[in-house]
Amino acid sequence: MLSWQHAYAHVFPAEALMGLTPETGLDWWTRAVEEPYPHMHTLVAEVGGEVVGFAQLGAVREEDVAGLGELFAIYVRPEAWGRGAGQALMAETLARLRAEGFPEAILWVIENNPRARLFYERCGWHADGGVKEEEWLGTTVREVRYRIALAPEAF
Repeated sequence: MLSWQHAYAHVFPAEALMGLTPETGLDWWTRAVEEPYPHMHTLVAEVGGEVVGFAQLGAVREEDVAGLGELFAIYVRPEAWGRGAGQALMAETLARLRAEGFPEAILWVIENNPRARLFYERCGWHADGGVKEEEWLGTTVREVRYRIALAPEAF
């Protein structure tokens, strides 16, 4: 919740972001653990015994790109930004997707999230032209799709 509150302060109304609490995501996390998507993995980054981030990945959910892997989410607590947790999560994400045999992977990111987009681009992802609009916290946002090759020869 803290990641959203910091990363999206310029996108969503402050009152909507402040309404996010650990309880807000409890149903989502319960479903993610009890009924995971095919080939789904949840990775956790910790420093000194404290969880500082997570990533979720698995088989893509969209029919137009069936057969690919997807990074569903990657978040790091703001106080841990720039300290390597995101890089470690991304490296393990790509390794897991590669091990699952996916030739490529996609992710969706809010277009107006320059910090995340720069991070993805530095990790080798590129925008592939896919766009969609979704509603989050009562606000319609435009998302762009990124893609990365996972074939061993790409590294």
